[in-house]
Amino acid sequence: MPRSTLPTDSETAILRVLWARGPSTVREVQEELEQRDVGYTTVLKLMQIMLSKGLLARDESQRSHIYRAAVAREASEARALGDLRERLFGGSTSQLVLRALSEAPASKDELLAIKATLDELLDERSKQRKGRG
Repeated sequence: MPRSTLPTDSETAILRVLWARGPSTVREVQEELEQRDVGYTTVLKLMQIMLSKGLLARDESQRSHIYRAAVAREASEARALGDLRERLFGGSTSQLVLRALSEAPASKDELLAIKATLDELLDERSKQRKGRG
């Protein structure tokens, strides 16, 4: 996904619905959106724009068109996070992580999960170094 196709906030809300529900009609997406005051035609227009950006795919074989996310949630998160890391943190992963942890306190369980992930990454790097050695 090129940088120009990073989803906007509204597009991300639609993607979240599709990632959770799977393939859906515009009406189904509109009903799932938290902002109930968003009209059907607004959601339809956004989804058409997202289709042209390559963020969605559409099945036109039925009377009601069915849309699905054309980008995986993980790939979209990775792209947005990488963009944020580069633009705001000068490419520094540690600065991004430290800022995230200082701004939004993590629970004890979250911190233990983060520690376990860090331990795994350190073990992996250690094995890679030994393999080169």
